[in-house]
Amino acid sequence: MEALQYNTKRKSLIIPEYGRHIHLMIDQVHEIEDREKRNKMARAIIGVMGNLNPHLRDVPDFQHKLWDQLFIMSDFKLDVDSPFEKPQEEVLKARPQRISYPVSIQKYRFYGNNISKMIMVARGWEEGEMKDALVYNIANHMKKCFLNWNKDSVEDTLIFEHLKELSENNLKVNDSLLPLTESSEFLKARSKHGNGPRSNNSHIKNRNKNKRGRY
Repeated sequence: MEALQYNTKRKSLIIPEYGRHIHLMIDQVHEIEDREKRNKMARAIIGVMGNLNPHLRDVPDFQHKLWDQLFIMSDFKLDVDSPFEKPQEEVLKARPQRISYPVSIQKYRFYGNNISKMIMVARGWEEGEMKDALVYNIANHMKKCFLNWNKDSVEDTLIFEHLKELSENNLKVNDSLLPLTESSEFLKARSKHGNGPRSNNSHIKNRNKNKRGRY
């Protein structure tokens, strides 16, 4: 009788979801010298793996995934004929590129990073209607962001000053497009989507409802 073995002393599983028996079956395929028998055994293992998800077993994309996992569990050493392109070990084990840390606006953080990027783009555009429309939308979005932070109201002149400062005196909203959207419109939209302050009446109704539930 084989002595009891602890999993801590066994070989680590590459894909633990399939269990140790699948990994042992894959190891046994390596020992088969006849290529035809080896291919037959590999297809049988794919069938067993597919039985774990019978509703996806015959889906082509899922079959591709099963074959990729078969090669991964064999540590890319299994030599069998696959109906799909074999995965490349170098590609799967390659480290992802380092993501640059986002640089935020230090002085007016409530505007967010996207505003600074939009301002940089607008500065590179040629003068014309397209640029005027972009600058107007940038100022309008700045006003919306300001109201999300301040939750009161803001004058357009303050937005223009911030736009002038952030663009290094390069951008100005065309007078023909003024005024910007009213603060009340932004606040109304915020309240409609549940982001604004609740009215006193709704607060009283909820409080009365909670009281009734106690009795």
